[in-house]
Amino acid sequence: MKYAVLLRGINVGGNNKVVMSELRELVRQLGYEQVETYINSGNLFFDSSEDYQQIHDNISQLFAKHYPFVRSFSLFNKADYEADLANLPTWWDENLARKDVLFYTDQVDQADAQRRIEALPLRDEVVHFGQLGVYWGKYEEKEYLKTAYHQHLLKEPFYKLVTIRNGKTFAKLGDCLTDETHVNES
Repeated sequence: MKYAVLLRGINVGGNNKVVMSELRELVRQLGYEQVETYINSGNLFFDSSEDYQQIHDNISQLFAKHYPFVRSFSLFNKADYEADLANLPTWWDENLARKDVLFYTDQVDQADAQRRIEALPLRDEVVHFGQLGVYWGKYEEKEYLKTAYHQHLLKEPFYKLVTIRNGKTFAKLGDCLTDETHVNES
């Protein structure tokens, strides 16, 4: 089965450097196959017949040993992605000004994050809670600075525990999980 690992906060501003070619090699050494990455922001893909917990444990140990600044990550497989994709609301396919997915990492209390987001004053924006993360749409670019996403999200305690991808990257992740594209852009 094809899996994705999404890292948070690497290669930003020269901090927490992870060279994607080195990461691919380390993951291959774990015995995983078809190891690929997409862009230099921590999108990793591989095939494995191991169960979720074994993969999680192996990847956690790899990060602890080689990249100790990676303290949390999102791990999901092709079926997980396809299930979330099938349940997206119709607004996700609209031509919104911005679309983002706040992927839950293994450290996020999903119920707490949902409660906190539901309490925010949404303005010209829509939110959907999926199994993999929070899907957030913003209608008008000119209203972006007034949105809860812009004004409140950074202050939320769970913010440092999610890893965010825009709508285009979310679609590309699907391509990578379904083998429609072969990448290794880093």
